[in-house]
Amino acid sequence: MPDKIYGSKILITGGAGFIGSFVVEELLKYEPEKITILDNLCRGGLENIKTFKTNPKVEFIEGDIRDLPLLEKCIVNKDYVFHMAALRINACAANPKEGFDVMIKATFELADLCIKHQIKKVIYSSSASVYGLAQHFPTSETDNPYDNQTFYGSAKLWGEQLFRSYKFMYDLDYVALRYFNVYGPRMDTDGKYTEVMIRWLNCISDGTTPLIYGDGSTTMDFIYVKDVAKANVAALLSDVTDEVFNVGNGVETSLEQLLSILLKVNDSILIPEFKEENTVNPVSRRLADISKAKVMLDFEPSVDLAMGLNELSQWYFEKKAFTV
Repeated sequence: MPDKIYGSKILITGGAGFIGSFVVEELLKYEPEKITILDNLCRGGLENIKTFKTNPKVEFIEGDIRDLPLLEKCIVNKDYVFHMAALRINACAANPKEGFDVMIKATFELADLCIKHQIKKVIYSSSASVYGLAQHFPTSETDNPYDNQTFYGSAKLWGEQLFRSYKFMYDLDYVALRYFNVYGPRMDTDGKYTEVMIRWLNCISDGTTPLIYGDGSTTMDFIYVKDVAKANVAALLSDVTDEVFNVGNGVETSLEQLLSILLKVNDSILIPEFKEENTVNPVSRRLADISKAKVMLDFEPSVDLAMGLNELSQWYFEKKAFTV
């Protein structure tokens, strides 16, 4: 099965980003001929790709997926496309027009170009945001998306439906992956859900009191970034098409539990302070049913939360020491 990647040419939009850079590293293990990264660095960074930027198998192009001629140039003669470029959930809320151009219009143009240039398979990065507050826990891929209230979630769902319709109309093979709460080295420090880890690491570093807003019962399903990269590669290697998969750990962790584990892995004796929540969180629970990915993609996460938080902490403190 790895022969699919060996000697192939691959485009990754957003490949200098948090998740995308790990996908590049995972793909390189299978010896493709060329991986082209298209990234405007609005979320990604050159620091993320420093381990492979000089690799002759990797071509980095700083550019925007809204630049249609450039996008087409990047897709020509490729075998596979990983479409990972996106705005943050809060950026879409702040500027829906830009959200439309990046998340919807550019995705449509990319899908059209994939048909034109006979791409063999697209791996599309979707999100658990499509569920909003899910109806069932654990949440399976058949749960309806009607409780989503975000532009970001609706745009991700539209992308899924676009690729599904293109499979029906043009036989474009694809797999969509709904990421739950991804964390790890290189993570966004101002993401809506994961920024809390960085704030708490700042507290551990400075010896200040970590704050928990609300009663700490809000839960998430945390998935380590290297596991997400492996899920992407598994989706490409598999013969599965026209399917969507949850990518989570299948473990529900409250904010209070998360802080407890983070303090423990850093040998910290800080005591949290609970503060009144000043905003209403419409999504108070997340828990993925990951059985479909286990069966159809032969994918199962291997990094538990304590191990992942330990690696995140090491990265954070090394980065902080370097920037001081």
